[in-house]
Amino acid sequence: MGLFDRLFGKKEEPKIEEVVKEALENLDLSEDIEAEEVSQEVAEVESSEEAVLQEEENQDTVEESLDSEPTVEVSQEEIEEFPNSEEVTEEENTELQEPVEENSSEVLEAERSQLEETVQEKYDRSLKKTRTGFGARLNAFFANFRSVDEEFFEELEELLIMSDVGVQVASNLTEELRYEAKLENAKKPDALRRVIIEKLVELYEKDGNYDESIHFQDGLTVMLFVGVNGVGKTTSIGKLAHRYKQAGKKVMLVAADTFRAGAVAQLAEWGRRVDVPVVTGPEKADPASVVFDGMERAVAEGIDILMIDTAGRLQNKDNLMAELEKIGRIIKRVVPEAPHETFLALDASTGQNALVQAKEFSKITPLTGIVLTKIDGTARGGVVLAIREELNIPVKLIGFGEKIDDIGEFNSENFMKSLLEGLI
Repeated sequence: MGLFDRLFGKKEEPKIEEVVKEALENLDLSEDIEAEEVSQEVAEVESSEEAVLQEEENQDTVEESLDSEPTVEVSQEEIEEFPNSEEVTEEENTELQEPVEENSSEVLEAERSQLEETVQEKYDRSLKKTRTGFGARLNAFFANFRSVDEEFFEELEELLIMSDVGVQVASNLTEELRYEAKLENAKKPDALRRVIIEKLVELYEKDGNYDESIHFQDGLTVMLFVGVNGVGKTTSIGKLAHRYKQAGKKVMLVAADTFRAGAVAQLAEWGRRVDVPVVTGPEKADPASVVFDGMERAVAEGIDILMIDTAGRLQNKDNLMAELEKIGRIIKRVVPEAPHETFLALDASTGQNALVQAKEFSKITPLTGIVLTKIDGTARGGVVLAIREELNIPVKLIGFGEKIDDIGEFNSENFMKSLLEGLI
């Protein structure tokens, strides 16, 4: 089953045999229901008659007891059945206290579960602006057109470009829709609505090989982070450190952006906040030397995950390339197969500019994945489709918001469901 079918289900008409069968079953059920109702009415009449007789007997008993002596005789067996008054009080108190504690814990648990979002809820929340913006534009587009003609396709291509899915994606998708419209002889725009969504899903699915999983190692896993200043790279590292430590991993950070004192201070603060060690060097120190110290410490102390923060001076590409190459050599000197992941941090709110950054960094250093940040505050989440189509670099991590746990591993099914839900 393809991604689209898993997300939105297949569009199938019920077979005539199934319709007839269902109708016959409904007829049989109705007869059974009528028989059941009759038997219930008989039972209710009988029970009401028994209740009246019981009430009359109780009345006779009450009258007899009022006429008799006021002395009450209690047998020894009846005394043994009930505890004394003090014991009753203690047991009643115990029985009353336990349900209260149980109920209060249930209430607290319910409140906690309301506060803790599921992964899908995080995607729905963070993609709300993107989904609303794209959905509103698409709905308005279909409302404006009464027929499928060349103007329809030109406007659709422009709409897709405005939705930050990229020029190449918009162009390819429009051409495919032209072919589909001729094939299906579609005359009305609504006939192509589902096809558009199917094509967007297929575009991301491609050959079904997403490679979204992070390549954790049995021993030390080294993650190198690159990206321009201000995209949320250091913050993402801090949040991931918290996430992995909560999972029981030994985590260490390396502040290799030595040319910015603010970057080192920010990472050191994150280390203090989530209680993980941070390797730093003197101001303006060689970044590679700080990385070397971090690598040696990580091996010596049995660290599970080492995350390295680097500079992001894209305006000076030659120096940055030389610096990253040197860092790579130093890492391999200690652990030959590392780094196991090289993540590019991208700010989703920059839209097509994020795509440009991805292209430039992919020329400078091999990238294994993307950390997509700040997606909750923008309507430009469609850039994920552009990155997938034009660069084929998988998004592996996604930032959902500002809270310390608002980061997670990227899941294409959750993403596409949140992006396109409600458009069909």
